[in-house]
Amino acid sequence: MYLWFKFIHIFFIISWFSGLFYLPRIYVNLAMVAPESVEYGRLMVMAEKLFKFMTPLGIGALIAGIIVPFTTHWWGNGWVHAKTLIGLLLAGYHIYCRVLLRSFRAKTNRHSHKWYRFFNEIPVILMIAALYLVVFKPF
Repeated sequence: MYLWFKFIHIFFIISWFSGLFYLPRIYVNLAMVAPESVEYGRLMVMAEKLFKFMTPLGIGALIAGIIVPFTTHWWGNGWVHAKTLIGLLLAGYHIYCRVLLRSFRAKTNRHSHKWYRFFNEIPVILMIAALYLVVFKPF
């Protein structure tokens, strides 16, 4: 049973991270074009569709990520708690992406394209930390 939940978790993580990596890249482009432009409208449609697509993937990743430690009796290990915290931080990042999407829709974005370039790196750092915890199980 563990391998099936692990399989499902990895599938959802890969899929969700595709969105977490790409959505802020769309934000970079949105921040670089005039809100009245046709390109802005096209990018908004892309961003909104991507967000709607990636949300169930994130939910699946979080649910499967919580189930796996219970199927392996790992829940008492410190690295699992740290990885769960990373999952919650990623969920917060996802929710904040929604807040940013709403600001773009309202044409009230206050961040530069450079800010979004840095913002885009947050899931990369969190992914590296989660991978470290899973592979090395340091505590």
